[in-house]
Amino acid sequence: MTMLHIRGKQVPCGGILFDKDGTLLDFLQLWGPWAESLLNQLESKLTELGASFTVEREQVLGTVRDREGHLIGYDLQGPLAIATVDESNGLLAGQLYAAGMPWNEAITTIRHLSSAAMHEVRQRKRAEPMPGLIAFLQSCQEACIPLAVVTSDSTIAAEEHMDWMGIRSYFTSIVGSDRVSRGKPDGEAAVLACSELHIHPKQAVVIGDSNGDMQMGRNAGVSYRIGFCPLVEGSDYLHDADVIIQNYHELKITSERFSQG
Repeated sequence: MTMLHIRGKQVPCGGILFDKDGTLLDFLQLWGPWAESLLNQLESKLTELGASFTVEREQVLGTVRDREGHLIGYDLQGPLAIATVDESNGLLAGQLYAAGMPWNEAITTIRHLSSAAMHEVRQRKRAEPMPGLIAFLQSCQEACIPLAVVTSDSTIAAEEHMDWMGIRSYFTSIVGSDRVSRGKPDGEAAVLACSELHIHPKQAVVIGDSNGDMQMGRNAGVSYRIGFCPLVEGSDYLHDADVIIQNYHELKITSERFSQG
């Protein structure tokens, strides 16, 4: 039997489902430049229309900037952290619609701007694994624990980001928002991932940085939900987590083999 050890507790583990952004990789490093590029482009379009954001710029996607205007954080419960790209596009298109642009033109414009911002992200290829992740993935591989990624991003983008970090080979299944009809917090994606790992949801553990991940795990009926929050404070939003960790060094895998006497 394979056990996952967290802060003195032992949890039977037949497979692990990871969220991607903010759980496997440094969220701000990857998506910060995308958000800033997109917001800058949108602000220029609004200026051309003689308009401005309907709310404060930082409230549009949930970004946080310092006094010098540098992006330093994001709202862990905001659109940038949780929404799919399509949901974000719809939110941003609403700004153009409010400025007088017809909706069909607004959504087409935003998709073009988002694509341009994503092109910049792909050129940079800035995706860094979270501290201790590689060693933990290796220990899972050695213990023959099947792994999956369940993300609100598209499957192809998730595959790409895994490749940038050199960790794609650790994962048997990658389930993006395009592969399910109902995204997080619905349990559909987790159930699909478990099916592809050939395990029952009751054998699975979910690790994620949003409460949507925790709710997804609960709705799918997984055995244990681990909230990932690198900050010492500020994890209160992970209401449905069974436990909260700050880094992967807090997790340990052991395997017990029983022999018949």
